[in-house]
Amino acid sequence: MSKFWSPLTASLVPYVPGEQPKDKTYIKLNTNENPYPPSPKVIDAIKGAANADLRLYPDPTCEGLVKAAASYYGLRAEQVFAGNGSDEILAFAFAAFFDPAKTVLFPDITYSFYKVYAKLYGLQTELIALDEQFNVQVEAFHSDNGGIIIPNPNAPTAQLLPLDDIRTLLASNPDQVIIIDEAYIDFGGQSAVELIHDYPNLLVVQTLSKSRSLAGLRVGFAFGSEELIDGLNRIKNSFNSYTMDRIALAGAIAALEDDAYFRDTTEKVIATRERVTEQVKELGFAATDSKANFVFISHKTIAAKDIFVQLRDKGVLVRYFDQPRINEYLRVSIGTDEEMDAFIRALQEIVGE
Repeated sequence: MSKFWSPLTASLVPYVPGEQPKDKTYIKLNTNENPYPPSPKVIDAIKGAANADLRLYPDPTCEGLVKAAASYYGLRAEQVFAGNGSDEILAFAFAAFFDPAKTVLFPDITYSFYKVYAKLYGLQTELIALDEQFNVQVEAFHSDNGGIIIPNPNAPTAQLLPLDDIRTLLASNPDQVIIIDEAYIDFGGQSAVELIHDYPNLLVVQTLSKSRSLAGLRVGFAFGSEELIDGLNRIKNSFNSYTMDRIALAGAIAALEDDAYFRDTTEKVIATRERVTEQVKELGFAATDSKANFVFISHKTIAAKDIFVQLRDKGVLVRYFDQPRINEYLRVSIGTDEEMDAFIRALQEIVGE
């Protein structure tokens, strides 16, 4: 606490990211990073962008990247916003679209940054409970609200909301902006991007951090009606017109262009996830039906926190959330087959099998 802090700063409870150890001997399954490197074409593009032009400001409109994303998704450039990671875009969207005179709705178990953004922008919130199986209950998101945000698949529960449910949500809330946060959509879900043509109140947010292996580059997108994209640009240009640097722009365009590499690595992650899900069940764990690049698991007799500590002692990092309803669960990112084999061996030692 400092006497120089504003009352808002003093009241904030910032987001706490997963542990990032400097010791690379750990098997790191705690931050949902892709276990595979970026496409070689991305590396080449980044090297190519590291030239004398770095003395110049980047394109504030991100025109090349916006056009590449629009082409990839079959959209017009006016329906695409590019930003410095999906977290920044989400922060802009909270400021641009959510009504402070009403409550903003999101699930009770979800990405914990949402509460931080709401506090930062002075928004009232209401947490809508997931059911006992951690499914989103669309009918509970009532129409009298100041906006809605739902991750799909949800984090950290990994479960997918069907497109028909998203249509229902949009149709029943035509005067509020609904944000679908699709950070993990490429690992088994169907994107809601196609729905933006029918619902002007829909904003779909994606990232290249997970499925494109670019967490270290910070690139995200929003897809929506032209009026929503204009709103994001108004907020962005009130903070910083140059949110994306030349290196990131070049690497992101190359990532979108190498679709074959993207599909190959996501298929590997999915296959490993399905294998690991069956293996942990054999060891006495329950697991949600994951459509993300992680699994969400709970053992029937051993406390999650104890498993978390013992895994760390064995050199394996996973994520534990000390909060109601999920304090007996662990979120485990999907690594390479070799990393997941080591994880399973560590679990076998812990459960005594």
